[in-house]
Amino acid sequence: MKRFPKLFHKKNPVERIGFDPESQYAVIRCSICTGEKVAGFKNRKDGHFTEVMLITCPEDEKRFREIYGLDTVKVEY
Repeated sequence: MKRFPKLFHKKNPVERIGFDPESQYAVIRCSICTGEKVAGFKNRKDGHFTEVMLITCPEDEKRFREIYGLDTVKVEY
């Protein structure tokens, strides 16, 4: 029997990346056109954004804050 890949399934757990609060800050980038939200970290010096995870619902944002021990996350458009 031939198996087809699942189109709608949960992604693998988020791989925790290094986060240095002195040189980076947590941010959710939100597209004004599509509304897509991506959580990650932005470098304070050069503005480089490191993508961590896609935010599809409020639970994803809560999970992002819990993984990295954050109280609040800045939102940028």
